[in-house]
Amino acid sequence: MNPSLELQLKTLPSEPGVYRYYDKNEQLLYVGKAKNLKKRVLSYFNKNLSGYRIKIMVGKIQRLETTIVNSEYDALLLENNLIKEHQPFYNVMLKDDKTYPWICIKNEDFPRVFLTRNVIKDGSEYYGPYAKVRPAKILLDTIKHIYKLRTCNLNLSPAKIAEGKYKVCLEYHIKNCEGPCEDLESKEEYDEKIDAIRGMIKGDFRKAKEYLVNQMMKLAANLQFEEAQIIKERLDILEDYQAKNTVVNPNIDDVDVFGMTSDETAAYVNFFKIRNGNIIQSFTTEIKKILEETDEDIMEEALIEIRQKFSSDSKEVLLPFHLSVEIPNVKLIVPKVGDKKRIVELSEKNAKEYRLEKLKQVQIVDPERHTNRIMAEMQKLLRMPVEPRHIEGFDNSNIQGTNPVSACVVFKDGRPSKADYRIFHPKTVEGPNDFATMEEVIYRRYKRMLDEGENLPQLILIDGGKGQLSSAVKSLRLLGLYGKITIVGIAKRLEEIFFPEDPIPLYLDKKSETLKILQRVRDEAHRFGVKHHRTRRKNSTIKSELEEIPGVGEKTIELLLSKLKSVKRIKESNLETLEEIIGKSKAKIIWEFFNAN
Repeated sequence: MNPSLELQLKTLPSEPGVYRYYDKNEQLLYVGKAKNLKKRVLSYFNKNLSGYRIKIMVGKIQRLETTIVNSEYDALLLENNLIKEHQPFYNVMLKDDKTYPWICIKNEDFPRVFLTRNVIKDGSEYYGPYAKVRPAKILLDTIKHIYKLRTCNLNLSPAKIAEGKYKVCLEYHIKNCEGPCEDLESKEEYDEKIDAIRGMIKGDFRKAKEYLVNQMMKLAANLQFEEAQIIKERLDILEDYQAKNTVVNPNIDDVDVFGMTSDETAAYVNFFKIRNGNIIQSFTTEIKKILEETDEDIMEEALIEIRQKFSSDSKEVLLPFHLSVEIPNVKLIVPKVGDKKRIVELSEKNAKEYRLEKLKQVQIVDPERHTNRIMAEMQKLLRMPVEPRHIEGFDNSNIQGTNPVSACVVFKDGRPSKADYRIFHPKTVEGPNDFATMEEVIYRRYKRMLDEGENLPQLILIDGGKGQLSSAVKSLRLLGLYGKITIVGIAKRLEEIFFPEDPIPLYLDKKSETLKILQRVRDEAHRFGVKHHRTRRKNSTIKSELEEIPGVGEKTIELLLSKLKSVKRIKESNLETLEEIIGKSKAKIIWEFFNAN
């Protein structure tokens, strides 16, 4: 560490603020926030620092800068702005180069309402952005079904209309426009529609409903029942649209909702903007983890960035977990029950579905990255010192102790390696004793691997609960391998994962890829074992029938079965065929045995 940096570390203030790390080329490496700058920055230079990437970054730091602010929230805002401006290499960012659609109410006389991806600072109103274009188009189509708005780009100033400069077009004749260009619709009437549309876009349908009901009542009062029926149909369209978008209690108003799920490499954050019980905007994004950031760290960054992106000024934010940061005049709430809890769960569900969709895409496009991510996840969840690139699974198969077999299957990088599968026939166990069988098989398997210098697995999976696991552990202890190889048991009923010397099982998420890999290893070991158990039992039954023939030994039986494959074909064979296989004397004995009657 250079003397200048060492001196800076000794004189850091214990105030909230932002810190910046630079390398020898004055390249900005990282921007961070802190409640206590001294405490936070010194933690990076701790000798017990964990995380490979963090160690690499710290090794590059040659200089640091700090900025003191009034609160942790101010630090979060400053950090967010600096990250967006400088894009440091080691910072997580909501990287997104997409141009999202907006609904624009144009700043002009008789405003047009349309979809655009270009935001122009000309005084027009822009609502969005919309993460997907389809919801925005559905809303616009609903608006066009209810209101007759102009679509032309004419300059409809009062002076030009008074001059009679324009004539109505086809849109007027097919009843899609009220003809403001010829002063057939007043500016007051048009602005009333725009005001209601503005409310609809914001999720407030009250003005739109009032407008339509007033129109309908006026027409009915004038005995214009056909026209009133058309307005009634438009009111039905509006109510149908509102019903489809109301997902919570309509009394829940002006709320932002965040949900999150994460794995070893990334976090997935979903955002809902809710107005009058309607989700008027939904957005989900993936945020790559760079320096082992916690979910809380990422959520704080996402909270600020996404609220800025969607121009949200809601005074209430619903979250799945507590954050240490406080935002002035904004309540950060973690709901425990009720509609608010359900809407947070819905947001989390959206984040999880988005993650699954992304992972499926990665699996197709970049299978190596997919494998690396799963291996890293398994290492963490199963408390392993290394990734389980080589897994071996064991299962015993027998019926009332007869013809027992024990199967060993091998998975490498999460995929079956069938050439390495093995079947064991217990030698020292009599009767149906799963525990003793498991103890013998584990000992034989790894004693041989040690003797032959083969690569040992990183993970052993035992099909069964604590009893089978304890038996396997005994053998690993005898071989001096206990503690060097991770070993777990998986019970079928609730899919509990058991660890040696731990009475409390681990319950993994049912959609967890770690659980899916373990289930696949367990199921493959069971399938492989049952297959060989059935073959052995069948062969045993066949041999017992042939062994009843006096003067016929085991070698003769095996020779016949190897050529003719079944007892049925042996019975149906003529004497000449049998003589070709086992000679005249034995052929005569077998032929006469089956054809005596």
